[in-house]
Amino acid sequence: MADAAARARDWHHARQAAICDVLDPWAHGTVARASPYPNYYDYNLVRVEDDPGMTAGELAAFADGALAGLEHRRVDFDDAATGERLRGGFAAEGWRSLRLVMMRHETPPPPQATLDVAEVPYDEVHELRAAWHREDFPDTDPAGYHEQAREVAQLRGVRVLAVHDAGAPIGFAQLEQVGDAAEITQVMVHSGHRGAGLGTALTVAAIHAAGTLSDLWIVADDEDRPKELYQRLGFRPVSTRMEFTRLPR
Repeated sequence: MADAAARARDWHHARQAAICDVLDPWAHGTVARASPYPNYYDYNLVRVEDDPGMTAGELAAFADGALAGLEHRRVDFDDAATGERLRGGFAAEGWRSLRLVMMRHETPPPPQATLDVAEVPYDEVHELRAAWHREDFPDTDPAGYHEQAREVAQLRGVRVLAVHDAGAPIGFAQLEQVGDAAEITQVMVHSGHRGAGLGTALTVAAIHAAGTLSDLWIVADDEDRPKELYQRLGFRPVSTRMEFTRLPR
């Protein structure tokens, strides 16, 4: 488990390193910034890699300096337990928190569903992406975010699998591969079609599309139900991390 956790951390860090043009060490981790993609929060953040012994307010003040010029603020903890101790402090200052579990696929792939899942061009599911973004961020829509996300995904060898109804996509899974490892980075089903097993079918299709790799990863909200689905499909939790975000004002 420790080896898998280390590989999960290395995969996550390498994903940021491949996109960010600024990786500045600080006393307790790394400041990562991607100048071409300022509205893509996952690549513009303060990464905390050990226990800094700081309050949420002190870390927020540090992020203000490290991320100056950006509209958002983001502080990520490699170790969820360290971040959890500061959750209340960040919440009191208006930051959103997300506890994430990184999971590795460790069993033979389940049989594919009879549902027709097809690989499609990235832009074919744009409306689904936009709808999903509005669900997560109903009060903010950073200018150019979807264009930035598209360019980053293309850099990471993106593949998109979709299921259709009456000719229109109603769900999709996104797979990104680098070398001998890959990550299922998105699984989304239109709100009007949830509960019918489409998310399961799309995840299984992505597992099969990945083929034989050294590692196949997926990340889930550690406090929500999808991680239970992923466990049933052969993914095992290997590490947890925390993300704190202050949205643009």
